[in-house]
Amino acid sequence: MAATAASGLQLATTRPYFSSCHRVVKAGAAIIGANSREASWTKLASASHISSIQPFRRQNFMSCSVKFNRISTKAMSESIESERVSGLPIDLRGKRAFIAGVADDNGYGWAIAKSLAAAGAEILVGTWVPALNIFETSLRRGKFDESRVLPDGSLMEINKIYPLDAVFDNPEDVPEDVKMNKRYAGSSNWTVQEVAESVKQDFGSIDILVHSLANGPEVSKPLLDTSRKGYLAAVSASSYSYVSLLKHFLPIMNPGGSSISLTYIASERIIPGYGGGMSSAKAALESDTRVLAFEAGRKHKIRVNTISAGPLRSRAAKAIGFIDTMIEYSLANAPLQKELSADEVGNTAAFLASPLASAITGALIYVDNGLNAMGIGLDSPILKDLDIPKDKH
Repeated sequence: MAATAASGLQLATTRPYFSSCHRVVKAGAAIIGANSREASWTKLASASHISSIQPFRRQNFMSCSVKFNRISTKAMSESIESERVSGLPIDLRGKRAFIAGVADDNGYGWAIAKSLAAAGAEILVGTWVPALNIFETSLRRGKFDESRVLPDGSLMEINKIYPLDAVFDNPEDVPEDVKMNKRYAGSSNWTVQEVAESVKQDFGSIDILVHSLANGPEVSKPLLDTSRKGYLAAVSASSYSYVSLLKHFLPIMNPGGSSISLTYIASERIIPGYGGGMSSAKAALESDTRVLAFEAGRKHKIRVNTISAGPLRSRAAKAIGFIDTMIEYSLANAPLQKELSADEVGNTAAFLASPLASAITGALIYVDNGLNAMGIGLDSPILKDLDIPKDKH
């Protein structure tokens, strides 16, 4: 049978302990066996998240004295003429994605952009206005080039970056103090309505919409100490912003398209220190996903899903102050004892955006090494440094 060409993300499961003989497949997917090494808790607590998989290299996961084989998901960006590749291709060529909430190269939004790009999609991003200049400058100077490398060796291209502040639906919503703020100087058309209009004017339509936004000004406060203003701000920025994005982008989304948001385990579990209404906001986002799936599906034939991602040492997460503790806790308690890679979330988003997920909508997909299946043990020694109220008796 003639060799077949494939493009997109190729799904393959590793077999235990590959022999030392490796076959290099031209510009395509290599299935990589990876056996974990033992590591001390100290090393686990300080390790950064696993970087993007580079072609034809072995990656060693760290675990707490647990060995496992990795399921490897590789991107395919060029046709393979000489070899037949098994599995189902994720092919997003000809699709255009808008990802709201990309401001650096180490968060889930960036990882999703990379996976969509590896599958062939055209990438547009929306960046928070105060972070726009730094992001564009870093991208232009090549600071993100290492992170931009796709599995075929090419660099991810971002076709256009739009300034975006999803807290404001239209220009009339913007208060004077924000308009006069020097961090917004030089930027225009950055409300949700204006960005959607700009994308329509520039490109006509999109196929994929990604919401990777969250903010809570009082996130470090317990819920009982959170002010009404702080609570409503968290809900506005972290959940209603998704409603607004869909409302304004649905008219320019092609039928059969897909929209994806990001939530966190804190919306289902009590995570000490994750307050300020953030857990409430993400719980609202999960509930809204089901309602939006119905409305967007019936009116526009658009699928709506959300990914509940595990802890990642991103720049935004570091602001919470205890992300290392949660990563260490996950390593000790999740069914899969390995550190979560942002790429694993990105690849899940690529699947949800693809025709392979054509019947999936209104779903909450956990990508957290199974931590959602476990309770949170407040007596864990790993959590000893958190300010957890205790019975004095």
